[in-house]
Amino acid sequence: MAIVGTFACEEDFLAAAENLKSSGFDTISLLSPVPVQEAQDVLGLGKSPVRHFSLAGAIIGAFFGFGMCVVTALTFILPTGGRAIITVPPYLIITYEMTILMGVIFTLIGFHVVSELPAWRNRPYLPCANIDRFVVVVENAADSEAARAETIIREAGAVEIQHVEDSE
Repeated sequence: MAIVGTFACEEDFLAAAENLKSSGFDTISLLSPVPVQEAQDVLGLGKSPVRHFSLAGAIIGAFFGFGMCVVTALTFILPTGGRAIITVPPYLIITYEMTILMGVIFTLIGFHVVSELPAWRNRPYLPCANIDRFVVVVENAADSEAARAETIIREAGAVEIQHVEDSE
């Protein structure tokens, strides 16, 4: 079961989120019609780990691109005028392109991994959260925890509180 509290004021919304977090609720979702930096601070969200996927993809792409050029040059040896078989400057173009390509591919994969897409279950959502209301959602609350969460949300000044059953 999920407890959904709707707020008209940003300060009440943040107070409810802080009180829920300090009371030990871990499965809190916050929905807001405008970006709220304090909401990220309350939830303890830091920098996204997607950047690590991007770096790993870029490094793998650079090694793969340069390696592909070297293996191709050694497989199909074309000696011309005493020049070296493996020449770095022309290979840098392919290396650069593979760095960008693999960096982008790994970034997309990382985004899907970090954001847990595709969503395998429906999460509570209220359309008013996109218009003019702030919404706090406490998911997977047992009966005793649901009553405590509802009390915290009500004391923070919620306009409306709903109980939403899990639909899996």
